[in-house]
Amino acid sequence: MSPKILIASDDPVQRRLLETLVHQFGYRAETVESGVAVLARLQISGAAPVDLIILDLVTPNLDGMAVLSKLQERSEKRPIIVQISPATVESAIPAMRLGAHDFVVKPVGPERLQVAIKNALAAACLAEEVSFLTGRALGTLAFKDLAGDSAEMARAVRQGERASKLAIPVLLEGEPGTGKETFARAIHGASGRRGGAFVTFNCGAPPDDLESTLFGSERGAISKPQGGKTAGKYAEAQGGTLFFDRICELPIEAQGRLLRILQDGEVHLAGAKRPVKADVRLIFAANRNLIELVKHGGFRDDLYYRINVFPITVPPLRARRDDVASLARRFCARFAAAEGKPIRGIGAEALALLGAYDWPGNVRQLENATFRAVALADGGELTVAEFPQIAARVEGFDVRIPAAPVPARQAQAAKEFVRVEVRDPNVLSLLDENGHARHLDRLEAEAIKFALVHYRGQMSAVARKLGIGRSTLYRKLKQHDLLKEHDLEPAPAAHAMRA
Repeated sequence: MSPKILIASDDPVQRRLLETLVHQFGYRAETVESGVAVLARLQISGAAPVDLIILDLVTPNLDGMAVLSKLQERSEKRPIIVQISPATVESAIPAMRLGAHDFVVKPVGPERLQVAIKNALAAACLAEEVSFLTGRALGTLAFKDLAGDSAEMARAVRQGERASKLAIPVLLEGEPGTGKETFARAIHGASGRRGGAFVTFNCGAPPDDLESTLFGSERGAISKPQGGKTAGKYAEAQGGTLFFDRICELPIEAQGRLLRILQDGEVHLAGAKRPVKADVRLIFAANRNLIELVKHGGFRDDLYYRINVFPITVPPLRARRDDVASLARRFCARFAAAEGKPIRGIGAEALALLGAYDWPGNVRQLENATFRAVALADGGELTVAEFPQIAARVEGFDVRIPAAPVPARQAQAAKEFVRVEVRDPNVLSLLDENGHARHLDRLEAEAIKFALVHYRGQMSAVARKLGIGRSTLYRKLKQHDLLKEHDLEPAPAAHAMRA
């Protein structure tokens, strides 16, 4: 879904002009008449989120400066572009100090406004991504840092916020690539344990000395080249959170040890005489159906009931299509900054393409696709051409990519394209394999052949639907040598004489 822009101006002509331009740029628009209405709109619970504000500094009841001041008090993060008149250009500096990202002078030109909007949205996306990465690195990631305003994601976030206040185990379920680890980090960041460590353990790739890696060991309890005491994941996570990724793949033997910890709240180090009290918050993630594994003996039923205390389903990306655009824009901002490319965002048509795709690999696939698009892009905006593999799988999008370079002497003889498109097999192709227009005779012959098959050789129906007489149809069948091909008799004598 394209970004939504809130336009605030008491001048109806200006509002209509800005609304028209915003729609032409490919964004959604919403208009209000005053500064008070801006503040009220941003506080409406459940309303569609606003991505950017265009604010006239001269508004009734509450002027633009007062609105900026109140938004600054709220720590408002949305980018704001202020509109000023030529006589009050000096007011732009105070407005920028109050948090405005940019200013435009009335009457604003379309090119200037479009550049200001793109730059403001790109800066906002980059700021959101920096906040996300910083919170992830410091263990302070919050649910507000997660991209997504869809109803499905909002439901999962509400459950996550409730779970963060409790000390019970949490089970995150969802398809691969949905972001279960990120969600677990948000639970940790919203909990009272955010000052502690967030430690991950991948059950899908357990080490050879699984027991000591997970639970630790005393000196001499196991044979290791370096010797000494092993702390284990539980010791690393003391006072914090231990995240078991892909818990469905944990070996049965280790499942028994884990069950004992959940029951007793104690860790038994290999070779130790006494157990150690475990002060760890446990979060589990499963990308397979644990109930089915329990039925087939691949997972202990008693452990399942122990960890399935507070289950949360992280929705797949196809169930939260409204979040695709915001995720893609944030990925684009991150990778453009990392690669040093002047890319300001993603075009409206490309966003429509990304929103129409099902994303079987979920958020991880979208992230990789965006990285590839940024790496290959040459312009200042990502277009459909930067997502050829996605366009090939979505009906209605057609991308032509130049083929590999050919020698100069052959370049004039032929221009080759790799054509990626979704086509109905019954559609008549107007181009040949070399990309040239096909001869009319061949098009006519194929149209008649299709009609003969479609109407099962009923000559009257074929002639009527093609808009020609039966005699003309027979003449064209003979002309294109189709009588023998379709095992048809020549035209009756009467028709032959009229022909």
